[in-house]
Amino acid sequence: MSDDSSGARLATALRAWIATSPPGAKLPSTRSLVAEHRVSPVTVQRALRALTAQGVVESRPGVGTFVRGTRVASPVDFGWQTAALGVQGRRAPSHPSALQTADGDAIGLHSGYPDRELLPERLVRAAFARAARGEALLGRPPTAGLPELRSWFAAELEAATPAGTTPAAARDVVVTPGSQSGLLTAFRALVGAGRPLLVESPTYWGAILAARQAGVQMVPVPSGPSGPDPAVLERILAETGARAFYAQPTFASPTGARWDANRAERVLEVVRAAGAFVIEDDYAKDFGIDADPVPLATRDGSGHVVYIRSLSKSVAPVVRVAAIVARGPARDRILADTQADSMYVSGILQSVALDVVTQPAWRSHVRRVGRQLGERRDLLLRSLREHAPTATIEAVPRGGLALWARLPDDADLAAVVERCRRDGLIVGAGDEWFPAEPTANHLRLAYAGPQPERFEEAARILGSALSEPATA
Repeated sequence: MSDDSSGARLATALRAWIATSPPGAKLPSTRSLVAEHRVSPVTVQRALRALTAQGVVESRPGVGTFVRGTRVASPVDFGWQTAALGVQGRRAPSHPSALQTADGDAIGLHSGYPDRELLPERLVRAAFARAARGEALLGRPPTAGLPELRSWFAAELEAATPAGTTPAAARDVVVTPGSQSGLLTAFRALVGAGRPLLVESPTYWGAILAARQAGVQMVPVPSGPSGPDPAVLERILAETGARAFYAQPTFASPTGARWDANRAERVLEVVRAAGAFVIEDDYAKDFGIDADPVPLATRDGSGHVVYIRSLSKSVAPVVRVAAIVARGPARDRILADTQADSMYVSGILQSVALDVVTQPAWRSHVRRVGRQLGERRDLLLRSLREHAPTATIEAVPRGGLALWARLPDDADLAAVVERCRRDGLIVGAGDEWFPAEPTANHLRLAYAGPQPERFEEAARILGSALSEPATA
């Protein structure tokens, strides 16, 4: 057996031993390793020097070699540079990982849509059968949407609106063919080409693409596990003169951030003072786990919040139905853009969506999905902590579809993603979710996708990819 192969075998065995040992544990002596693995003392020393260089172990002359303890220092936060640098020179992903299909038997932690077993399949099939027998099959619906569906969207918001705040009405609702179309319409109608649009960073990759398509000038606002800092938002609004801020206050994609009541009120105060809009993307309205989503729009009665609510992820991907809720002239501009772009949304799809969400079984389904998502989230968390501990979750989301994992600062993100793919795991590189340069290495790991029984296997693959030494 060659010295190279012996060294590789020894290094693999030592990394496995270290992974299961606590910080400070003493490695076996050189003599013991020579005898156990049948290698030369030179091979042992070479392996130990490599592990020391990687920061995995530390050598104490005359005492031995020990598993290195985790550094106490927190990861560096470069979020302040997000606003300082802007988005110039940053390119959008050409083929976002969330839309890629898994190859063969690969495990997919990249999907942007829930697994089929999380969808109300029985309700959807029955709704399509009824819609095909109704007037919607041949009729043309109003441009703003079916009156009954618009009333449902408005009533859902009204039910959560506190006393003293004027609730949205059906006349404020415009139905769009999915939230992606809604984002594009909102950016064109409320911002316009060449004008600034503030966006959270990181943020939903689809919003980044829609902003580029609309020709607006994105201005990133750093946003952490609790959302953006209202003081930073206020400063950037003043510096740029922007009149719109795109955000996901509830279970943000990809971070899972959820604004608390105090932050929500402070953001609204800042936006009102600036005479601006918040374009609220409530993509995860039906995906609460251990927190009930309360839209920011329920706190606003003066038209500063333009609310986008989609049913495509929670009902079925084929049901491309969403709504924009806006008041005053903003609603008129949105309707005009919709008329020019899509004219109207399929009456069949609107009828199906309305049928599903008004069935008594719909609310039971949403509660069941919340429990299932919680089980999947916790299973993936446990698996990562055991098999890929260097992929840290800074904040456990209380809803949504994925975890936002931070990798070590010295990790080669592209190499890690490629190693995972090589070994049968597809993960989403976090770079796609930043409108400007990413401030750290991240992966978006979806727990709502298929095969949760393979989460432990997926974590093992990720852990191995992270521990594999970088190639020159």
